[in-house]
Amino acid sequence: MLPNSGEMNLLIPSSKLPLYAKKVLVTAPRNYACRLSEEIIKKGSLPVLISTMETCFLSDYTYLDITLQKLDKFNWIIFTSRNGIIAFFQRLHELNIPHSTLNNCQLCALGKDSESLLYLCGRVDLIPEEPSPEGILAELSKIPNIHHQTVLVPTPEVVGLPEPNIIPNLINDLHKLGMQVTRLSTYMTQCIDKNIYAVELNLIRQGIIDIIAFSSTAKVESFIRMFNSKSDYEKSIIACFGPYTATNSQDLGLNVSIVSNDYSSFAGFTAAMADFFT
Repeated sequence: MLPNSGEMNLLIPSSKLPLYAKKVLVTAPRNYACRLSEEIIKKGSLPVLISTMETCFLSDYTYLDITLQKLDKFNWIIFTSRNGIIAFFQRLHELNIPHSTLNNCQLCALGKDSESLLYLCGRVDLIPEEPSPEGILAELSKIPNIHHQTVLVPTPEVVGLPEPNIIPNLINDLHKLGMQVTRLSTYMTQCIDKNIYAVELNLIRQGIIDIIAFSSTAKVESFIRMFNSKSDYEKSIIACFGPYTATNSQDLGLNVSIVSNDYSSFAGFTAAMADFFT
């Protein structure tokens, strides 16, 4: 039996890989940074980590716990992130709420996030072809009698910076479909103190970082707050995980050069970076 492509890649000289010696700044939280860094290394790059934000458990579970006791009233639960899935089912476990309370709910997850939902719950009812809020809306709009159905949307509580427009726009569009929407904070997203990154920030100012990789708008906003001037980071190439992050990054003043068309996984993101240099 032949080895798989990943195993064969390990035997290719580093100098032959498409991102050889390129320093890529990974701005994702540590749970995502591990996965993205692995894909970057496979392409020959040298990842540099600056997790501009971190995701963690809520400080107050009151509203979450009340809502989890009433899951049988929802027709749909739409998960917009892997973190939302993990936090949701972690709290269900802590409250000893059985998964059978979800029997009347249709469960939706995006792209690779569906693997976590399948692992934790045993089923996924809807995986949009396009792994984005717009993809969710496109699929729901095809369902007869979707109006007036109830939907729960687990989301992050954003602390320390303005909330990006992604989730509010999704909530608004679900209302436009005629759905009764309940937004539920299941975990917290907050900025990290930039003072711990003195060395890494200097690398950026010196122009040593080749690519700055952003996987969401929140990471972009938090990153920008770490600098006094755009000139501090404009020597680096900006890469965005999908067109929605790219559009928001441009609105925030960044010059985006790399956009992944396949934004269902980090493998697609790193492939876009590699294509840029080949």
